[in-house]
Amino acid sequence: MQIDSSRIIITGAARGLGLAMARHLASAGARIGLIDINEAALTAAKSSLPGSDHHAHVANVADEGQVDQAFDALAESLGGIDAAVNNAGITRDGLLVKVKDGEIVDRLSMDKWQQVMDVNLTGVFLCGRAAAGHLIRQGSGGVIINISSISKAGNFGQSNYSAAKAGVAAMTVTWARELARYGIRTASVSPGFTRTELVAGMPEKAIERITSQIPAGRLGEPDEIAATIRFILENDYVSGRDFAIDGALRL
Repeated sequence: MQIDSSRIIITGAARGLGLAMARHLASAGARIGLIDINEAALTAAKSSLPGSDHHAHVANVADEGQVDQAFDALAESLGGIDAAVNNAGITRDGLLVKVKDGEIVDRLSMDKWQQVMDVNLTGVFLCGRAAAGHLIRQGSGGVIINISSISKAGNFGQSNYSAAKAGVAAMTVTWARELARYGIRTASVSPGFTRTELVAGMPEKAIERITSQIPAGRLGEPDEIAATIRFILENDYVSGRDFAIDGALRL
């Protein structure tokens, strides 16, 4: 797929990895449709992109109606879509059970479990389904990229996040097999610890502790994840694969 003049929808595009992807692809000539739940941040993100033919839509990716409406509106504004990057995600970390002096004092709540599942798994399903519908109706193929995580292999204190991200990686393979007949490719990217606003705001000692575990000796940069997205888009023989971009950490 050629990036120049392509029409790419990105969820969770107002900040972090999503905004880095939007800027990287817009710099290569893509026209971007941005989706995020934060209207003010979304407006600022759109204004920060190089070029002028970009469009934004506020939506909660966990809401079926809002997702379909957002994809319909952006597809109309862009004159169709060529690719979608399902990036929106949240964390609500907690131990499965917390024990003190031999007694269970806390448990991972259903609320924390469900919030993460709703956004990180159901949200990807809804956005992937909406994107696939548009691409099939257009009849010209396309690409769907899902953002998973190295936590898909299991990570301490992240039962909900790990389970959701493992599901995202599995859906990617399923979609690659189902959608190939329509010329649609799918792939997932599993970032390791990356220098987003969330990580950069952590205490310095915590960042040092994380970095010490990474064989590459540093955090990843958002633009390195964005470059992987571009590679997947441009390589027409990539489908059904997950790309771990983690500095050899591999949880």
